[in-house]
Amino acid sequence: MSQKFGLGRGLADLKAEMGSVPEISVLAGGERVVVRHIPISQIVPNPDQPRKTFASAELEDLANSIREKGVLQPILVRTDRSGSSATGGQYEIVAGERRWRASQMAGLKEIPALVKTVTPENAMEIALIENVQRENLNSIEEAAAYKNLMESCGYEMGDVVKLIGKSESYIRNIMRLSTLPKSVQKMVEDGHLSASHARTIAVADDPDALAKKVIEQGLSVADTVTEVKSRPRSSKSRSFRNESMSQTDIREYERKLESALSVPVQIKLRKGGAGELALRFVSKLQMEQLIELLTKN
Repeated sequence: MSQKFGLGRGLADLKAEMGSVPEISVLAGGERVVVRHIPISQIVPNPDQPRKTFASAELEDLANSIREKGVLQPILVRTDRSGSSATGGQYEIVAGERRWRASQMAGLKEIPALVKTVTPENAMEIALIENVQRENLNSIEEAAAYKNLMESCGYEMGDVVKLIGKSESYIRNIMRLSTLPKSVQKMVEDGHLSASHARTIAVADDPDALAKKVIEQGLSVADTVTEVKSRPRSSKSRSFRNESMSQTDIREYERKLESALSVPVQIKLRKGGAGELALRFVSKLQMEQLIELLTKN
């Protein structure tokens, strides 16, 4: 996997320069990135784009602005995933799908774009940062984006915290929504159930039935908390807690074992809560002492 956060200061430099539509933008590392007018038909959306819903009214407003003033801020694209012009020279959107969609509605044939060589990992980073900073994502999309970043790029919770600039507790709470059934997630997306209610019922054994009760009876978040406490907990939520254990938690367990066993300890977690526990010893005698300690009744 490529180095995490490989853009460095490039994103900030890019955001500072994109507003003035430069002919050439110089990013971190001295790489020259040309702004081109690319036929809209040669541009495709990113399938890993965190934002899945685009309000028609908002797009129409932007399209009207584009008809009057044009596209004032170039979108950011990279060459298609194959990296070859054999596919027709298509480009994949990294940031700016909303502008691309509105430009199509406005009847534009071309759109200004910064063409940048970006890895799939960094493309996901940029798309997520852009949407989170602009508050373009609903809570379900945001939860799915964090989950996708961790699973696809091998990121840990600490990596996401550093990348997004939000607290670990915030990201953990949002990611609880990804454990909900699709039916409940749809209630949140449609505005029938608040994200606060959804996070509360995510630990319940039957969140779908509880979500319907919350909506039908108009339960407050406090009432919902009381309701959840009276019900069985979901095994899926327990599994999520295992998967999202922080490095701080892991290190604390390692310290406890090292104190009890007097040998270096390393814990490696995998998905679903499985993992490995490694104990290191420097001699046969220490190994025998360790075995004796572990097998003592």
